[in-house]
Parts: sequence; C-alpha cells; structure tokens
Amino acid sequence: MNDHVIAMMELLKQDRRYHIEAYQFIRESLEYAQRVMKMPAYTGENENDDGKSEHHLTGQQLCQAIREFAIEQYGYMAKTVLNSWGIHTTGDFGEIVYNLIRIREMRKSKSDKREDFDDQFDFKDAFEPRFERLGGQDG
Repeated sequence: MNDHVIAMMELLKQDRRYHIEAYQFIRESLEYAQRVMKMPAYTGENENDDGKSEHHLTGQQLCQAIREFAIEQYGYMAKTVLNSWGIHTTGDFGEIVYNLIRIREMRKSKSDKREDFDDQFDFKDAFEPRFERLGGQDG
C-alpha cells in the first residue's frame, strides 16, 4: 500500500466522525473550485518569484465551492447525502480539511485557521430546494 492510503486508513481509525466519502468529496470540491469556478489553487505557504505568497483558496471560498458542487452532484438530496457521511455544518468541512492537512493531503497558508469554516451558511437554507416562478405567471 502506498503512504497516502496508509495515512487515510489511519485517519479513519483515529477520527470516526466522517466517512471516507466525505474526505473524497471535499477533495473533489477543491478540484471543482479550481476547475469550474476558476478559484485559485490552495497552494498553502508557497511563495512566488517575488517572495510574495501565492493566492490560495480561503476557507470561506471552499465552503461556497463545496455547497455548489454538492448541489450539482446531488441536487435536492445534497443535504441528506452530506449528513449520511457525518457532515452537518460548515464547521465539519473545516474538520475534514484540517484532518487532510494533518496527513499532508491538503495544505494551508499561515493565515488560515480552522475557524474560517465555521458558520459560513446554514445547511437547511443552503440546500433547500429553490422554486422560481415562471415568467410573470401567477400560480
């Protein structure tokens, strides 16, 4: 087995709050943020040639990307799916991200904090179906 698999298996043993699907989904959400939403890479403490830190995805931005990706992937079932993996709040996103940082599957910048993920949105409101009225018709 490679080191990444061993690290993930150890993480799942140590912290049983989240299913492996939750970790995979968060990683896929990061890719979605970069590829589809054109958000910056989560480059962590890397510096460019000018000695300045590169832009990175903030906890707040990642929470929004996770929300959009969940809706795209699971539609009205997004909240139910996330809940089934142990994810109930945006703070859980932060817990998962920081677990991935701990095993070196993600990186952070010096200014990032676990608390950046707290209270970004309410799950009930964020994943509730939105029904739009059709062009001026009264129901």
